[in-house]
Amino acid sequence: MSTVEFRGFGWRHAGRKAWAVRHLDLRIEHGERVLLAGASGAGKSTLLAALAGLLAEDSGEQEGEVLLDGRPPRAAPSGSGPARQARAGTGIVFQDPQTQLVMSRAGDDVAFGLENRAVPRDEIWPRVDAALTAVGFPYDRARDTAALSGGEAQRLAIAGVIALRPGLLLLDEPTANLDPDGAQLVRTAIAKVIQDLDATLVLVEHRVDEALPLVDRTIVIGDHPDAVWTPGAALPSRQAVTTPGETLLTAESLRLPHNNTTVHEVVLRGQALAVEGPNGAGKTTLALLLGGLTKPASGRVRASSALAGRDAGRPPHRWRASRLATRIGSVFQNPEHQFVTDTVRAELSLGGAPASAVDTLLERLRLHHLALANPFTLSGGEQRRLSVATALAAAPQVLILDEPTFGQDLRTWRELVTLLADQRDEGRALVLVTHDAQLVDAIADRRTRLTR
Repeated sequence: MSTVEFRGFGWRHAGRKAWAVRHLDLRIEHGERVLLAGASGAGKSTLLAALAGLLAEDSGEQEGEVLLDGRPPRAAPSGSGPARQARAGTGIVFQDPQTQLVMSRAGDDVAFGLENRAVPRDEIWPRVDAALTAVGFPYDRARDTAALSGGEAQRLAIAGVIALRPGLLLLDEPTANLDPDGAQLVRTAIAKVIQDLDATLVLVEHRVDEALPLVDRTIVIGDHPDAVWTPGAALPSRQAVTTPGETLLTAESLRLPHNNTTVHEVVLRGQALAVEGPNGAGKTTLALLLGGLTKPASGRVRASSALAGRDAGRPPHRWRASRLATRIGSVFQNPEHQFVTDTVRAELSLGGAPASAVDTLLERLRLHHLALANPFTLSGGEQRRLSVATALAAAPQVLILDEPTFGQDLRTWRELVTLLADQRDEGRALVLVTHDAQLVDAIADRRTRLTR
């Protein structure tokens, strides 16, 4: 069984004045398939964490109750009993799949949960193989998990949960980092699992039209229904208003080690270049190379004098960090990897941006109410906007953004597109690594596609 109930539920993260979610009354019957929609930061991920028993007492303040089959889902650290058994029947895929990969080999990672659930040995590997196949994982069991792209890690995390055959399946934007074919494979696998197991599904997604085939009903969390993506929503189109300017970066015979692809590309002032391709094609690797954050294995990245001045004869990865940050700004696929301070405002002020510029960025990206919050307590969508803002605060001439619209509701997606288009039209170069076809349609002036 897997009936879910929230009774006057609220949660406030430690150190925060505002509640992540409050006064929630909600019941989900066994076997229902429910989509949780709402604005970025409305508390959707918090609700999934509560159902999975992952909100520790010392990490925040709770009001009301959350019940799974009439019992609190959070079990004691050891022992057995009804509460522990309730949590054992729950499977969750986090917004950041890297946080739940624990083994060095892909097959072992999927098997880890089965072994912890004391599944008979002769059942484990058939279930591992079936789960990997269901999500279209492109490698064998021995694949090094540290070598996976973000999208490949997402498939592996979903396979690990599917293999458990849970009665309650909690999915936090499970296809956000996947290419279109991979996303469809995963949605098909999810549909089959919940059908075969008669499981309850609670799904968090911003793109409602993609999730509708999987669910019976949609519940909007929070006070901003206008932030929910709906089919046919009006989207901005911001093509460049001027012709591209001079070349700022050139990739010359740049080899991507994942698949031995050789890249020849230029980055032009006043142009938005979209980098597309399937998971594992090397898009993130290319972003790191162009951003001067990784040394090329072969080939080179060359900067023009217009970008680098006297450093034009040296590749970007050999520049001083202070100079690199003001010339090429990078937004990582995992935004928390670039946070180094304990407040949102301090993160934006770190590079010496004036207070007025910091205030403008906080306002435009709807982060003003979080100025004093710890960056690591933000929602996934809020962290993504902060990572974009930190890159913009240094006012670089080149912006390299890896999945910049991940985790955004409709309002914040529009605002990000407008902000990035403004940067391009002011003469900066944009490199957009993305699976978001709507972002590409809205802002990209040129496209390049990597293949596996």
